[in-house]
Amino acid sequence: MTKTQGGVRGWFAARKGVWSRLRFTSLRLRLVVVFGLVALTAAVSASGIAYWLNREAVLTRTQDAVLRDFEQEMQNRAGLLPETPTQDELQHTAGQMANSSQRFSVLLVADNADGTPAYGSSGGLDGFTLADVPASLRTAVNEKQPVNSTNKSEYHLYWQRIVEDDQPYLIAGTRVNGGGPTGYMLKSLEQEAKDLNSLAWSLGIATGLALIGSALLAQAAATTVLKPVQRLGAAARRLGEGKLDTRLRVSGTDELADLSRTFNNAAEALEKRVDDMAARDEASRRFVADMSHELRTPLTAITAVTEVLEEELEAETGSMDPMIEPAVRLVVSETRRLNDLVENLMEVTRFDAGTARLVLDDVDVADQITACIDARAWLDAVDLDAERGIMARLDPRRLDVILANLIGNALKHGGSPVRVTIREADDSVVIEVRDHGPGIPEDVLPHVFDRFYKASASRPRSEGSGLGLSIALENAHIHGGEITAANSPEGGAVFTLHLPRDASKLAEEDGNENDGTGADDTKKGDA
Repeated sequence: MTKTQGGVRGWFAARKGVWSRLRFTSLRLRLVVVFGLVALTAAVSASGIAYWLNREAVLTRTQDAVLRDFEQEMQNRAGLLPETPTQDELQHTAGQMANSSQRFSVLLVADNADGTPAYGSSGGLDGFTLADVPASLRTAVNEKQPVNSTNKSEYHLYWQRIVEDDQPYLIAGTRVNGGGPTGYMLKSLEQEAKDLNSLAWSLGIATGLALIGSALLAQAAATTVLKPVQRLGAAARRLGEGKLDTRLRVSGTDELADLSRTFNNAAEALEKRVDDMAARDEASRRFVADMSHELRTPLTAITAVTEVLEEELEAETGSMDPMIEPAVRLVVSETRRLNDLVENLMEVTRFDAGTARLVLDDVDVADQITACIDARAWLDAVDLDAERGIMARLDPRRLDVILANLIGNALKHGGSPVRVTIREADDSVVIEVRDHGPGIPEDVLPHVFDRFYKASASRPRSEGSGLGLSIALENAHIHGGEITAANSPEGGAVFTLHLPRDASKLAEEDGNENDGTGADDTKKGDA
């Protein structure tokens, strides 16, 4: 990869990280959006009100000045004209009126001596004409009002704003009271419109700046508020990963500081509780291990005695008293069961302590299963469907323990015939043990590998310790494999064992050493 490609990918990765932090569901983005909306609403409202007030003020001020000047010009100049002025007089007077300080166009209309209308425009014949005056305004200007106590004039000044060729204008008209010409005025409001446009642009820029400022403020506020929340989230994740010594640095007296203190107190209480539970669990494991070791010595002696008693039972001399024979058989049976229980407990403590190790060897899986079945005299009760030559690097003793427990469990609870099949799957070996019994109840399936778990009344009560399947599962796990339990559609339970073809990849450095039990003998399975 070139440096340019690496830089481009790094830029895209950085952009992607920023976008992931600003996803719409994030609190940071929502704070920025809310701040922006509030600022935008406030800025637009303030700008709109300011623009409207300034617009009215500018237009009203200009309008009042123009109308006042026009009205004075009509009184001072147009009022001096004769009742029937000539066109030249109207033209001259209109020019004088237009030269006032407000600089507006003027149109004067009067009747000649012969009754024909005469016009005088400040802009000449091609200037301001009567056609430029709206009809409604002409009608209002020429309407004669009755004079009374509340109305002192026959004619009044009327005005309106118009737009011609996208340009705003103020147009007004009035008539000289007591007889005289009618005057119209046209004033361009282009300068005022430019001023208002400049004001609108200024207010728009101010609104944009306010929006940007609010976004920056929201970002700063979000960073200030969310940084403790992010630290709290990171601490919670570390706590969930098992780092129980995680604590937050507390500063301030606000709600976030109280939340951090609460988290620290909860973490401290959790750490203490876990330490207490770990100590009790360790003590319990130590007790089981010590008890198992202590029981082995008397069990060795008891086992030797029971073997002698069993030989007496099997002898044909009849030296055993028939009255005590059942009791002797019970003692022999329970001694065996107790011996298996102690061995299983010791095996469980090794798994819990993490001292169980693999002694790997290249084994033919089919031969190993055959040896397991033959050692326990199960040849007549088990059907083996397997091809020779499926090799795997496993621990033979632990594989034997797994098979003995699975097949023995199937024989006890499912009955014969039990079918064992082997197949290869990628880098693993799959062994299925299927019985022809009633199957496993659905409420029992999740617990079949639990320690000391006994099935419901739908299955006969096992004489075992309830540790066999659990030990089988642990032995599968130490190989890097798995065991699953299910019910076959054709009836009966199916236990499926998955083992890697080469368990040495998962073994620890001392995996080639014996686990120190000194027990190379084949143990009998116990469901």
